[in-house]
Amino acid sequence: MSGDSLHTMGQQHGRRSWAEPWKIKMVEPLKITTREQRLAALDEAGWNTFLIKSDDTYIDLLTDSGTSAMSDRQWAGMMLGDESYAGSRNFYHLEAAIQKFYGYKHIVPTHQGRGAEHLISQVMIKAGDHIPGNMYFTTTREHQEMAGGTFHDVIIDEAHDPQAILPFKGNMDLGKIKAIIDQFGADKIPYISLAGTVNMAGGQPVSMANVRAIRELCEPLGIKVMLDATRMVENALFIQEREEGYADKSIAQILLEFCSYTDGAWMSAKKDNLVNIGGWLAVNDWDTFEELRNLVVVFEGLHTYGGLAGRDMEAIAIGIEEAVQDDHVRSRVGQVRYLGELLTEWDIPIVQPIGGHAIFLDAKRFYPHLSQDVYPGQTLAAYLYLDSGIRSMERGIVSAGRDPKTGDHKRPKLELTRLTIPRRVYTQAHMDVVAESVKACFDAREEARGLEMVYEPKYLRFFQARFKPL
Repeated sequence: MSGDSLHTMGQQHGRRSWAEPWKIKMVEPLKITTREQRLAALDEAGWNTFLIKSDDTYIDLLTDSGTSAMSDRQWAGMMLGDESYAGSRNFYHLEAAIQKFYGYKHIVPTHQGRGAEHLISQVMIKAGDHIPGNMYFTTTREHQEMAGGTFHDVIIDEAHDPQAILPFKGNMDLGKIKAIIDQFGADKIPYISLAGTVNMAGGQPVSMANVRAIRELCEPLGIKVMLDATRMVENALFIQEREEGYADKSIAQILLEFCSYTDGAWMSAKKDNLVNIGGWLAVNDWDTFEELRNLVVVFEGLHTYGGLAGRDMEAIAIGIEEAVQDDHVRSRVGQVRYLGELLTEWDIPIVQPIGGHAIFLDAKRFYPHLSQDVYPGQTLAAYLYLDSGIRSMERGIVSAGRDPKTGDHKRPKLELTRLTIPRRVYTQAHMDVVAESVKACFDAREEARGLEMVYEPKYLRFFQARFKPL
């Protein structure tokens, strides 16, 4: 059949499929296990999916952090690593890429995102400070609290409702920010902690109008706006699709404008920047930069490598440029949407609208017969693994941790199980397998009885806690 005939047939049927803007050059075998093997693996891991061995996992949706597939250009760049201790040429490539696509002046590399969170918190927060943010993230809040600060959630109320349909559920409520300023004073607020595509809210984006309004509120008061830029290219796509005036702008243009309303950013390069390890800090203020590059030497490494090899910095520099390509971002978010739309068609409760990096199963509605005290999000992650070997993770009461003053569980309104899609790793067929496994668990939902926590670490307990089924 000729190309013209194929084109005509496509028009007659009115169908135009999309495909990933890459082809597969290397494959890694996946291991399929039996239910008995998976039960044994769960028991060994204390029913915590973080403690399951990767060799016992079939489709790994635990996280999109450091799990992406690098491109041939990135792998080629790895061979050009300048492993000089000081002044590696790869650092200057990384610096130039961040300045070009994110727009910040001064750059400090770190070994990964939480290294950047730690440095920002140590430099900018003092005991008694208050940090407003659009919903907590686990490691971010931990570093802010360890530096003596108190986190305040100022996200819009609708973000805590998994069924609310809004285009920008990650937005901050300016009234809430003003109330904190009035209560504590601007001098007690070192910065606003703004995250793009808010993870704990289900990957929900922030509008350009919102970040602009935050800037206008804070700048006269001397309060900085600091950005968690980890998944900002996904946020840029939502702005392109949903916000007036941005449909004809590229992802790169939108990203650069968004960052221009902030004073600096921290980054886990293991997400948007398409690498397996690495992070960075970027600020415009010279005095803050001086403190950061001094402190990075204490905790990470020299200010021109920050705990990274030269080859890693080169891969990040190349990944930054690849990540802002419109075709890449549409494909990345499109795969998440494909899975979410399948589950929605089957009336399986998920956070709506579908976010940018993951599908968040609403464990409260999935298991309405389970109280939050028996960890429904953790239960769902465990039973999904038991059904098929698919590894997901809890984002609910276990992740929220305990109140440092009372010792009681923090009880988030959202009790979720996250299916996080790595970039450029899995195919549409894998998403079909995932959806069918979720449906099998949903069909058997009444059999679930919840979990009991039998070991609880002091910090970030969701990583290492152990459970047993009730």
